[in-house]
Amino acid sequence: MKQNKLESFLKGMIIGGTMLVPGVSGGSMAMILGIYSRLVSSVSSFTKDKKGNFLFLVIFSLGGGTGMLLFARPLLSLIERYPMPMLYFFLGAVAGGVPLIFREAKIKSFSWRIFLYAGLGLILVMAFSLLPEGGLQSEMNAGILSFCLLLLAGFLAATALVLPGISVSYVLLLLGLYDETMRAISQLYLPFLVPLGLGLILGIVLTTRILERAMERHPQFTYLLILGFVLGSMCQVFPGIPASGMEFFICLLMLAAGFCVIRLLSLAERKTESE
Repeated sequence: MKQNKLESFLKGMIIGGTMLVPGVSGGSMAMILGIYSRLVSSVSSFTKDKKGNFLFLVIFSLGGGTGMLLFARPLLSLIERYPMPMLYFFLGAVAGGVPLIFREAKIKSFSWRIFLYAGLGLILVMAFSLLPEGGLQSEMNAGILSFCLLLLAGFLAATALVLPGISVSYVLLLLGLYDETMRAISQLYLPFLVPLGLGLILGIVLTTRILERAMERHPQFTYLLILGFVLGSMCQVFPGIPASGMEFFICLLMLAAGFCVIRLLSLAERKTESE
């Protein structure tokens, strides 16, 4: 039991530390670390085991907050100084989680459905990059309209938070609310944060319930769609081909390192589940 608590805390740290990195989805990290379905069920089916789910969410949230405080700033600094190697490391980490998604999808044989469902998820994520930035920014004035729009923005951000492959910071940027949200958080400006938070909570509850039902009733379709989301996030993170030979070699090493780290974590989890 203690090991499970420590594992939840450490995975929360990893997700919290990486989710603020531009283009990196917290949902994707949760998926490749094998904790995604547990997170979804603990929120959507909270009342089935109130004590257990509450304890799990508290431990995970504490880990996530710790990860943000300890790792987010150093990671962002490393990406600024060594953008290519670090982003290749994240690409390797995402690729390392792909076998886990295939296992969850319970694929017994290859068929056209695999490419269709994964392709649909990929297209949906890539479509976000085509949306114009600043969609709600001009509408943010005081009053009931602003409250409703912030509620909607929170709901959309929650959907991005729950679904793998979609970055919350990217959605806020598209809505034209990223700077305002960061400023409101730093100033603790409640007229902005309260409706945004309400929309966030509502979006998380509704989205997780839909996801849990989809995972139970249509696991192959759901997980292959998520695979498409994850592949779409890889396309967004991909920094291009390194110019120099040495940098190319370093990037390949980082790619392999990211892949191996996640595969080792995944194999260790499978071993724990089988015991």
